[in-house]
Parts: sequence; structure tokens; C-alpha cells
Amino acid sequence: MAAGRAFLGAPCSSLAAGARCLAFASPLPRNLTPALRCGVRGRCIASASSSPDSPPLPEPYVLTTPLYYVNAPPHMGSAYTTIAADAIARFQRLLEKNVIFITGTDEHGEKISASAEASGRNPKEHCDAISSSYRTLWADLDIEYDKFIRTTDRKHEAVVNEFYSRVLNNGDIYRADYEGLYCVSCEEYKDEKELLENNCCPVHLKPCVERKEDNYFFALSKYQHKLEELLTRNPDFVRPSYRLNEVQGWIKSGLRDFSISRASVEWGIPVPNDTKQTIYVWFDALLGYISALLDDGEQASLQQAVDHGWPASLHLIGKDILRFHAVYWPAMLMSAGLSVPDTVFGHGFLTKDGMKMGKSLGNTLEPKDLVERFGADAVRYFFLREVEFGNDGDYSEERFINIVNAHLANTIGNLLNRTLGLLKKNCKSVLAFDSIAAADGGLFRNKIENLVDKAKHQYENLLLSSACETVLEIGDLGNLYIDEQAPWSCFKQGGESAEKAAKDLVLILETMRIIAITLSPITPSLSLRIYTQLGFTEDQFRVLRWEDTKWGGLKAGQVMSEPKPVFARIETEVEEEAQTSSKAAKGGKKARRKGLVEA
Repeated sequence: MAAGRAFLGAPCSSLAAGARCLAFASPLPRNLTPALRCGVRGRCIASASSSPDSPPLPEPYVLTTPLYYVNAPPHMGSAYTTIAADAIARFQRLLEKNVIFITGTDEHGEKISASAEASGRNPKEHCDAISSSYRTLWADLDIEYDKFIRTTDRKHEAVVNEFYSRVLNNGDIYRADYEGLYCVSCEEYKDEKELLENNCCPVHLKPCVERKEDNYFFALSKYQHKLEELLTRNPDFVRPSYRLNEVQGWIKSGLRDFSISRASVEWGIPVPNDTKQTIYVWFDALLGYISALLDDGEQASLQQAVDHGWPASLHLIGKDILRFHAVYWPAMLMSAGLSVPDTVFGHGFLTKDGMKMGKSLGNTLEPKDLVERFGADAVRYFFLREVEFGNDGDYSEERFINIVNAHLANTIGNLLNRTLGLLKKNCKSVLAFDSIAAADGGLFRNKIENLVDKAKHQYENLLLSSACETVLEIGDLGNLYIDEQAPWSCFKQGGESAEKAAKDLVLILETMRIIAITLSPITPSLSLRIYTQLGFTEDQFRVLRWEDTKWGGLKAGQVMSEPKPVFARIETEVEEEAQTSSKAAKGGKKARRKGLVEA
């Protein structure tokens, strides 16, 4: 221990010590090339044009996932975080916000060097391969990010160097010796009282090693009162509220300075004033949220990056890295004279069949496999619907199949399919009325509109599971209405009954149009398929706003597409075997992709 101070290395992320954090965008990021205009709250707002007469775009809504550690390919935890972030970003775009959705990879540190060596590659080759696997998975999961930062990018290194110098010039970095027990997997020093028998790390269950280093330290203790004031003044800085309580407890127990350099780690950014040491991986990686704001090819400076939209509106993270984001990060920003983020939201962990996932247990959940088997919409919907955002959640394949089939294939997909079938049979797939005229007295319409308002409130408050439930309520109302009105019988009666039946079909199809918009943050591809079957183009879908959920989007004379299932029902192995046996007995053949049948 250094004389005169007590030091503690940064705490390890519990689930993700082997993968920096827990844890989807078109294959290409949504590029932003704005000129800049200063706006409110100290931000600088992107303008659509460099002309001084051009109106500025709305204040940026900057949303980030963690920068994922590239010691291994992406897992379901990192996929879950990014799916949730993408849903939030898509909703904010529907509100016409100037969204900058940031994700990326954390690529420095001792553990990366070890992983690269184990795979027979140099660190750069290893980082390139793993970072690419994240981009591929995000594309497969319909993630529409705006910026993808790698901490090995040159622009990032420039920002880190400038930030370090600011903190140093503010008197918050000093040099001291440190001796203690070090967990290589966590890349941090451990306090003996938190270790298990034989000095084993409680996360990795491996013995920590004795290590003595001459490091640079950040004076975190200096910011104790400022952090307390921040949480008192802005209780929404950490969400949900029970995570805030955790952070307040950590701060109240007393903050200790932490090491921000490593003398024994070569794979990292050199300390600006001492090239024999590299910057500690967390001090480096957190700055990716700022360096990501720089456009490719522009001058890489800290202020330039900040001017593009800092501070972030929302950091979305796993609860295991809450301390880094809610204690260390704001103190670092205060030291550098920069604004802190608006909100840090720490969500829970995923388990499988009630058990923590792990390779040693043989129960890992590979997101790539899930997407290949069930499709992106099913994966996105299940995890956002079934896991209450902020809490831990469990994956069970049986429940996955039951939920997805009941909600997406039956309640939503089948409602659209049978309604379009009736329209084709009785109206030649052409709407006889517009949706406003079809609503008449408006009781059904009022119920739908109230549910839309409810879903909007839930999205705004990050209640993603509740928003899914509310959209499903809209589908339930549609199914109940069509069953009660029985338009198939009314068409047979002719006259006024047939006219009413034609109106009823318009009501249901308008409901489907609204479902397509309100569910689009969760299941973008399914929503697109629904919208195009209603006679709209993909281009029209791409420019939708939340305002378009207002009743009245369908017009008389609009031609609907041929009825075709928009979501394939997932078939279980038991169902497959039963159907195969039945077809074999009848001399038939299996005519479906394994695991999927049409609803």
C-alpha cells in the first residue's frame, strides 16, 4: 500500500468479468454528417445545414450501450442490452428526436492479449475478428445504430490523451505504489475481504496473484460530496430506483482513489506523460461514449466530440458495471470539466431455465443460434416482453415458443391474415370506406386510441415489457371485435349487414396499421411486413412518426395485398413428429423448414 492513502482497484463486473458487460440497425450505421449549432443545457445541436438561416435539428438524444469487451464473441447478455437500446432508439426516432445511438467494442487490456495469444493471433487481428462478429450479430438482430466505436480507433486514442491531460492538469492524477492481490480476468486489484478461500476471485473462482506496481491514481475521493450532491439533486441520474439505492450506499461508505494505469500491460494506450505505462482499460473505454460522436475523417479532439452532442441522454448498462458508470465515470467527467450523462439505467441479468448461464454448465444461450432458428423478431419480442426491464429475467425454450406463437403468430399475425382473407373474398381486396368513416360512433376507436397513449407513456418511461403488453391488448381488442361482429355471416346476409361487415374489416385493418407502428420499436421487420400488406410501401414505412398512430390512416379505395402469413408459427419437435407420422400414413411429404410452419 502506498503511504498516506488507501487504494482500491476498480471492482470487477460480476457477470461479465470475462465479457466486459452484459449483454441490436441495419448492416450499416445511420450516418450523421451535421454542421453544429449550440443549443440548450450546454449541448451543441446538429443542424441539417451549415446555412445560418437553416433551422437546427432537435437536441440530440444520445443513447449508448456498453462497449463490449472483445475477449470472446457476443453472448445473449450483450445481445439483450443492445436489443433494448435499439427499441428505445427506434421509439425516440418515431418521436422525431435527433437520435445518436452509440455502440461498439472495448479492445484493450491484459485479458485481450491473453485471449489473442490463446487463439494464435496478435491482439489487433483478434480484436478485428471479434469486433466484426458484434457488427454481424447486430445486423442479424435488426439493430439500427448510428455510431460504432472501437477503442483501438485513432480518434479514440486522441480523445483519451486529451481527457487524461485535462484531469492531470486539474490535479486529480498522482503517482504511487500499489501492492495487492490482482485478478487477471477482472483486470483489477481485489480487497482481501471480498475474496473466497485461497484468495479466489468470487466471480471467476480463480486464485488472485500477488502484484506490486508503480501506478497512476485518480483522486476519486475528492469527488465524494459532489457525487452525493448529484444524486440528491437528480435522483433520476441512476435508474431504476433500487439501483440508485445501491449507488448511494457505495458512496456513503466512502470512496477511495483507484489506479488508472498498468505498468505490466502493453496492449493499451500509453500514458501521455509516461509511455512505460498504459491507461487502465476502464478509464480508456468509458471515453468511447464521447469519441464515438466524432465523424470519420474529422479532426479528433475532445471538444469537437463534445460539441456533437454530449452529454449522453441515456447510458444503458448491465447492473454488473453500475459502479463504473454511476460513480467513477461522473467523477472523471467532473474532473475534466464536462457534463455528466442525464441517466444511467442498470438492467438485470439473464438466466436459463432458472440457472445462471455458463460454459462449464453447458447451458449457454447463443444469440446467433436463436436468430437462425426463430428469427430476429421472435428473439427481440420475447426478451423485451418477458423480462421486466431493470430486473433479472429467465429464458426457457418452451416459454419462448409458447409466447411467440400466442402473441405474434396468433393474436397479431392470424388477425391480419383472416381479415385480409375476408376482404379479398368479399371486397376484392379493396377498402370500401376510409377508417374514419368506418369508425362511426367511435367506441372501438376510442379504446384503441387510449391504448396507444398508454403505450407511448410506457415507452417514454422505459417500460418496454408493459409497452409490449399494451400493444397486445390492441390485438386482443381486434380479435374480440371481429369474433363478436362475425363479418363472414354479415356478408352472406347482404344489404346493410354486408355494408357494416365491410366497415368492420376496415376497423380491423386500421387497428393492424396502428399495431404495426406501435410495435415497430420491438419487431421492426414484422411491422414492415404488416404495413406493406396494408397497401403501403417500404419507403412510407421508413418515414413513419408516432403521430401516424392517430386513427384515420386508411382511405377508401386503397388496395390491400394478398393475404399471406406475416409471422411463421414455431413448431415444436413433438408437433413435427406428430405431423410427420400423420403425413407418412397418408403418403404425404413434409413441406416446411424444420422448426417453422406458417400460422
